[in-house]
Amino acid sequence: MSTYTTLWTNDLCRELEKSGYAGQRLTILFGGPHQSLPSFRRAGVEAGDRIVPLRARRGRLHVLGTMEVARILPYEDAGQDLADDDYTKLLHWKPLKTGCVSEVLIGPPGSVLDFDTTVPPKLLEQLTFTSRRGERQLKHVEDGRLLRSISLQGIYRLAPTSAAALRQLILDVSTDPPPGFHSPRAD
Repeated sequence: MSTYTTLWTNDLCRELEKSGYAGQRLTILFGGPHQSLPSFRRAGVEAGDRIVPLRARRGRLHVLGTMEVARILPYEDAGQDLADDDYTKLLHWKPLKTGCVSEVLIGPPGSVLDFDTTVPPKLLEQLTFTSRRGERQLKHVEDGRLLRSISLQGIYRLAPTSAAALRQLILDVSTDPPPGFHSPRAD
């Protein structure tokens, strides 16, 4: 199992926030033939892999959540191949369908969509990706800040240590108590 990142635009994130998608569990993602909506298949994503959507904003990298891929279908076959429940999810996550779509990734409910989780500066400086050509660290990072997001545009496989660190970051956030929660043990 590998973990891949995909960069979402700030416009898409604002639309999802405005439309109330924050706190909902990811179940569907879309891929396509263009840089604005890249192909997961072409990047080597398979069933069992994890996808981590990211957002670059004001020098920070945000981890939006994670979803395990159960199936990848051609978009044109989704209507006939999906069970009613999955088709409903496809319609629900329609805002993710930007540009030309050629594939649909379906998974069990992943983590909740969260727009507030930022990658700590030290982790940002150590974030590493892997490919057939070897490993590379995230480019355009200086003093714990992301200066440009160009090296995140596309779908990239994380090195195992970076994948584990981002997964732990997501788990830590998803297990935090809800706002206003008061634990009697904290007294």
